[in-house]
Amino acid sequence: MIKVIAFDADDTLWVNEPFFREAEEEFASLMEAFMPRHSSIKELYRTEIENLNLYGYGIKGFMLSMIQTAMRISDHKIPVKLIERILEIGNEMLLKPVEILLGVEEVLADLNQDFRLVMATKGDLVDQERKLKKSGLDHYFHHIEIMSEKKEADFAKLIRHLDVAPNEFLMMGNSLKSDVLPVLALGGHAIHIPFHITWEHERSEHEVKHENFYQAEHIAQVVDMIKGM
Repeated sequence: MIKVIAFDADDTLWVNEPFFREAEEEFASLMEAFMPRHSSIKELYRTEIENLNLYGYGIKGFMLSMIQTAMRISDHKIPVKLIERILEIGNEMLLKPVEILLGVEEVLADLNQDFRLVMATKGDLVDQERKLKKSGLDHYFHHIEIMSEKKEADFAKLIRHLDVAPNEFLMMGNSLKSDVLPVLALGGHAIHIPFHITWEHERSEHEVKHENFYQAEHIAQVVDMIKGM
């Protein structure tokens, strides 16, 4: 019954979260004169969450949150050279090479023969388009959807646009919260492919028990899983 298969991008198709963790660690090092490392990382996370509605997801919002956090925890005494370094950290993240995860291209090539493939991710439009182009994977996808959020309403809109029923739609990704639970709630299918690092905001303690839910240890497993549905 499945006609459309959608893939999350960050940490499903290519590496993403480790770059943020590396940036966090350098930020914490820069802030050591003002606050212990673990505390500055917590403050940065708090700022990121507060800014989500304003900046959305992505490196640019993360960069602005680092600057805002640095100003707050230094009581606006942070040297300009440290602000410049924070901007450099963000720019370096934007220029990172795209590291495609093992097995991704083989899976896309196989599934592309029998299904319409969609990339459904959230984040900054320019940055995600850049990564997709650099990845060389764009030709596998029938449609690209870069979303500001991944909630039930957002997936419902996407499914309507693709002109399929929810039970003809399958989503796969590394986040239970964003890639799995909203789609299952709509009556679609979902495959969870965990990544070894997960952003705190995307973690879910929810135990998923649903007839349309599947768990894979690696993306290479999904082809046989889908063909067996």
